[in-house]
Amino acid sequence: MTTPIERAADSFAAELSRRRVERGMTKKQLAARMGFDPSYVSHVEGRRHRPTEDFARRAEAVLGAAGAIWQRFQEYDELRQARAGAVAHRDPPVPEQWMPPGTGLIVEQETATLAYHEGAYRCVIRRALYNAGTEPVTRYLVRIAVDRFPNDPARSNRHHRENPLTFAELDLQAFCDDQGSREPMEWRKKHDRDAFKEVWLLFENADGRFPLYPGERVTTEYSYRVNRDKWGQWFQRAVRLPTRRLALRLDLPLDLDPQVWGVETSLSAEEGPLRTPLVRHDEGGRSRFEWSTDDPPLNARYRLEWRYRAQPAPPAAASTESEGRASDRMRAAGIVQLGADLLRQPARHFDLPRDDTNARDVVARLRAALERLDELHPFSKGVGLAAPQIGLPWAAAVVRPPDRDAEPVVLLNPRVVDAALETDEQYEGCLSLFDLRGLVARPLRLDVEHARWDGTRLITSFELAMARLVAHEVDHLEGRLYVDRMDPEVPLVPIEEYRDTGNPWRY
Repeated sequence: MTTPIERAADSFAAELSRRRVERGMTKKQLAARMGFDPSYVSHVEGRRHRPTEDFARRAEAVLGAAGAIWQRFQEYDELRQARAGAVAHRDPPVPEQWMPPGTGLIVEQETATLAYHEGAYRCVIRRALYNAGTEPVTRYLVRIAVDRFPNDPARSNRHHRENPLTFAELDLQAFCDDQGSREPMEWRKKHDRDAFKEVWLLFENADGRFPLYPGERVTTEYSYRVNRDKWGQWFQRAVRLPTRRLALRLDLPLDLDPQVWGVETSLSAEEGPLRTPLVRHDEGGRSRFEWSTDDPPLNARYRLEWRYRAQPAPPAAASTESEGRASDRMRAAGIVQLGADLLRQPARHFDLPRDDTNARDVVARLRAALERLDELHPFSKGVGLAAPQIGLPWAAAVVRPPDRDAEPVVLLNPRVVDAALETDEQYEGCLSLFDLRGLVARPLRLDVEHARWDGTRLITSFELAMARLVAHEVDHLEGRLYVDRMDPEVPLVPIEEYRDTGNPWRY
C-alpha cells in the first residue's frame, strides 16, 4: 500500500510528464533545457528518483506550467518535511529565483494597444522587462508585420508588392523608462521586406548607453503607424519570451459600430476562441476592447479580429485564372498543388517486406519525377519529393542532397525520433506551392527512423541542409506543409522577389 508521500511523488511525476508532453518535448530535450543529465528526467518520471527543490524549480521554469509543477512539489515536500519533523515553508507559486540557462529576458508585463484614428492605425507596445540571464542585454528584437487581406494571401502579396510598407511611413519611435527618466532608444534594421520588418531596439542613444544588467528591470515602449490601406482588421501578439502577463487593447471609433472577437493557439492546442471574453467600454465616441491572460505559454498566439458594421464590407478578392507560371510548370510536371486533399492526409505506411514491390515502384516513380523537374528549375539547395506530391498516398520520399554527386536518400515509413534544440531560420520552397517562399525554423540536426526494403529499421542522423530537406519531406508524409510551421506574422515572399534562387543555404 502506497504512503501519502509516495502518492505525492507520483502526482509530481505525472504532472511533470503531462506538461512535458503538452509542450512537445522529449525527456532528453527537457533535461538539456534544465541543465540535467537526460537519465535524471527519466528516473523522476519513472518514480526511481524523488524530485529535489532545484529540479522542481527548473522544470517549472522551463515548462511554464503556471505553478502546477511547483505546487505538486510543495505538496510532496511538506509531507516529507512533516515526517522529518521540519517546519514546511511555502515559496511563491511561480519560481523567480532560478531561470533556465539562456533564459535572458523575462517579460513581466506586456500591454499592446492598437488605436484607429482618421484612416490610420497606431500601435503601441509597452513591456516591463527583467534580465534573468547572466549577461547584459544591449538590444531587443521587435517585429512589424502587415497583412491587408489576411484571408487571401495571394491578394495580400500582390497588394504589398505594389504598395510596400516603408520605414518612413511607420514613424517608429522607441523609449526606455528607467528610474523616472524616459530615454529615447535608437534602432537598427534587421529585415526589410514589403510587408514585414525586423528591428533591433538598442539600449543606447546619442547621449550614451544604458545596458540592462542581470537582475535589473526596465520598461520599454515602441510605437508605429500604418495606414488603413495596408493594415487588415486583425491584431496579433505572439509569445516569444517567458511572459508573466499579456494584455491586448483595441481602441476603435464607436460610430463605425465595431464587432470584435478573438482566437488563440499554442504548441499544444489547435486554434480556438479566447478562453475568456473581451471586455468592452463605450465612452467619448470610442469603443475600447480589453483582454488579458497570465502566464501564457511560449509560442502561444492571440489574435483579435473585427469588422465595422456601419460600413460596407471590403470587396471580395478578384479571381485569377492561374496560380502563376512557376506553379503551372510544376502542375504540368505532375506535381500535386496546394488545395489538394491528399497533401493534408497522413500517408499510408508500407507493410514491409510484403509491400516490397509496391514500395520499389513508388520510389522509382519519385526518382523519375525528380529527373523531369531538373529541366524546370536549378535545385542548388537540394530537393526532395514525397509520394503524396505525385498523387500516391504512400509513406515514401526521395531526398537529393545539395551535392549533386551524392546518392539520393530514400525514406520509407520515416518518423523523427530526435532533433537538436538548436534551430535556424531559412527560406524554403515547396514543389506544391512553388510561387512562394517562406521563412521556416528547423532543427540543425534530425534523427530519423526509417525502413529498409526488408522491413528492418535503422536510424539516420541528418545535419544542416539535409536536416531541413528531410524534415520538409517527413512533414509532407504527415499531412503538413511548411507554411504550417511559419510565424503567422511573417509573410510569404513571391518567387519573383526571392533573391536567393540558385544559391545554397548558408550555415
